[in-house]
Amino acid sequence: MKRILLITFLSFFVLQIYSQEVRGRVVDPGGDPLVGANVVEKGTTNGVITDAAGYFVITTTKPKPVLLFTFVGYLEYEYRVEREAKTQNIGDIKMYISRMMRPEVIVTATRADEVAPVANTTVDAASLSARNVTQDLPYMLELTPSFVATSETGTGIGYTNYRIRGTDPTRINVTVNGMPLNDAESQTVFWVNMPDFGSSVNSVQITRGVGTSTNGAASFGGSMNFLTGNPSTKPYAQVSAMGGSYNTFKQNISVGTGLLKNGLSFDLRLSNISSDGYVENSFTKNQAVMFTTAWRKEKSLLKFNFIHGRERNGISWWGCPDYMLDVDRTYNPAGEYFDKDGNRQYYEDQTDNYIQTHYQLFYSFMINKKIDINAGIHYTRGDGYYEQYKEDRVLEEYGLPNVIIPGLPVISGTDTIASPNIVLTESDIIQRKMMGNDFYGGTFAVNYKSKKLRVNIGGAGNKYDGDHFGNIIWMSNPGDVEKDYEWYRNTGTKTSMNVFTKLNYQVVNYLFVYGDVQYRHIDYDMAGYDYDLMPDGSQKDLTKSHTFDFINPKAGLYYFINDKMKTYASFAVSNREPTRTNFKDATGDPNKTPLAEKLNDIEFGYMYANPSFNFGLNLYYMDYENQLVPTGEKSSVGYDIMTNVPESYRAGIEFSVGLKPFSALSIDGNVTLSQNKIKNFTSWAYAYDEMWNETLESFDLGETNIAYSPNIISSGIVSYKPISGLNISWVSKYVGDQYFDNTSNENRMLDAYWVNNLQLDYSFNTKLFSQVQLKFMVNNILNVEYSNNAYGGIWYEQVAEQTWAYYYPQAGINFMGGLVLTF
Repeated sequence: MKRILLITFLSFFVLQIYSQEVRGRVVDPGGDPLVGANVVEKGTTNGVITDAAGYFVITTTKPKPVLLFTFVGYLEYEYRVEREAKTQNIGDIKMYISRMMRPEVIVTATRADEVAPVANTTVDAASLSARNVTQDLPYMLELTPSFVATSETGTGIGYTNYRIRGTDPTRINVTVNGMPLNDAESQTVFWVNMPDFGSSVNSVQITRGVGTSTNGAASFGGSMNFLTGNPSTKPYAQVSAMGGSYNTFKQNISVGTGLLKNGLSFDLRLSNISSDGYVENSFTKNQAVMFTTAWRKEKSLLKFNFIHGRERNGISWWGCPDYMLDVDRTYNPAGEYFDKDGNRQYYEDQTDNYIQTHYQLFYSFMINKKIDINAGIHYTRGDGYYEQYKEDRVLEEYGLPNVIIPGLPVISGTDTIASPNIVLTESDIIQRKMMGNDFYGGTFAVNYKSKKLRVNIGGAGNKYDGDHFGNIIWMSNPGDVEKDYEWYRNTGTKTSMNVFTKLNYQVVNYLFVYGDVQYRHIDYDMAGYDYDLMPDGSQKDLTKSHTFDFINPKAGLYYFINDKMKTYASFAVSNREPTRTNFKDATGDPNKTPLAEKLNDIEFGYMYANPSFNFGLNLYYMDYENQLVPTGEKSSVGYDIMTNVPESYRAGIEFSVGLKPFSALSIDGNVTLSQNKIKNFTSWAYAYDEMWNETLESFDLGETNIAYSPNIISSGIVSYKPISGLNISWVSKYVGDQYFDNTSNENRMLDAYWVNNLQLDYSFNTKLFSQVQLKFMVNNILNVEYSNNAYGGIWYEQVAEQTWAYYYPQAGINFMGGLVLTF
């Protein structure tokens, strides 16, 4: 203990000896200030950005430090501070436009810039790599503010998801290189279709709230803007092999040519991921390929991406029923059936299967120092199905006739009598629900930047064509039914268009005014029949057309109080159309057709930063009109539907803090405190009397909590580097109590959980390898028993409320680790 205290004291002492304050200004070749340029002490995480006049002040931690200056579209510049004076001014640092156009220009129009008045966090490739062991992308991002990751398999591998401020992924806009990624009909993103995508991400900007205008789906509470790999200037090859608990393995090979003399570059990644999962029969077998080629010139960039993913996963999305949690937390009812002897069996092909391929082509051109233009086209093809064993299915539900087995002749004395025919109305069935879809379109942007004014004009046009159909591939009692009988087919065609204009103007020194307006147009046509039958036995006809036009304005202010403090305030509007499921479930009841939702978002932020301490605070009030939520209400033909509630809101405060007591130790964390309410909620549920007569009744509950919206979300990481190359991190995540329906009943509540992980990384160089990296992670090191997701509902028996619920239990203590070799 004495030794530790002595080392800590000496570290502080050394820091004080060598620290010095360095001032300066960053300008372009014409002498105009570069606002938001990054100034970093090389070899450390110590850095600042320039203010509204291009000035910076950084307190360095080493003698004769090297400062690294970076700015989008400009060459990196290094400056060694030779003098060791306590304070010195190094004057103007002039940065020059890169001779080769940089890939960041692709996302200039769709990302929030350095002085945009919105709450956002940018995670760079190095931070992603530090979290990239075996888990999927949502878990690599869960340390960002207000972010909650969930997993169906219990390991963070396979089917994973996330929420931001309680907002589900169908309301979070996601783009990759400015191209829309959200599925057009469900409006969500299935990360399982893009295995190991995090290994190819250069950076991701996560915006909380409405944010700034972008392409694709509505940003209805958050957005994620991904930029894929920045080509290396030098040839490279990297091989990684990870593995651990639950028979988990992850292999990755990445190679690249570097930047060739003619400006061309080629990069390739191959990935393979497999795991048995914590939950029974929740295995994962996923593969991915990503290929990128780029041609960079002084004023232009041409880039092509090929992203291919193949997934085969055991179905685990049903969860574990509440009555099994104390019996067997890993129990999974999917695929379960009983043989003729009454023994429990599992159908081994109870799986979800999907292949998705993305093609992206971009072109950027710099007209002059102030103006650049971008254009891109994209195409995504998806094909897949999920296969299920179904016991004792009613044939009529599949549009099939009863199976009639002729009676056998029976000899009675001298007479032969035909026995009655046997009529079979049910059969065990293996079914496949299938889909195939095409999604294609284009994007454009024009970016203007002068000394005081920044303008981004952009937009996109996209079309989606999707087929949904089902086949029966086996029956225990087939009768005359042919194999692969198709019992339903329907289509969805969605055309969308958006255009936006963003302005950011420096009114006076240190004050920026922001304005942004977006127009979105959506046409959505559904046709054909669904797999469900109407109550009268007829097929459910989905044929219907829907059209929406939205205008989404935004405005705000960003103010530099001084070189260490900044503040901002903004107001933004977003509108969102219902999903395919919302429309489908309301079919047959015109009075229940869902309406579009509207969000009015107010944000206020404050930030303070110096080399050893940074602090951020963000206040938000998100006011919803007609938010779609599950209420238990049924349509007039008996289907569960989402209902528009007139008034609801989310209000909260987000804190973030970073401490660096000395160069070897860093402490980072964030906390979100919030209230998430529906102002006047009416719940619907079936009620049964003593004779089991059924009625659908409503219950006025007043103000209730919005489902899946914990009042407390917190994360933190403490990192210590005792020797060169070794990093030890303790990672914590706390998520408060959250309800999984909107009634605020504690019987339908996920308990709070606090999970801690330990991670060790050690890197070194050898003659053969430019870097050898060893990774080891202990997940849930305190062996906490918890579930991070659930769903359920209610019914009433003679006035007494009853609950049904399914949970997603997570793994206890488990171990992952591996090796990364870079040539």
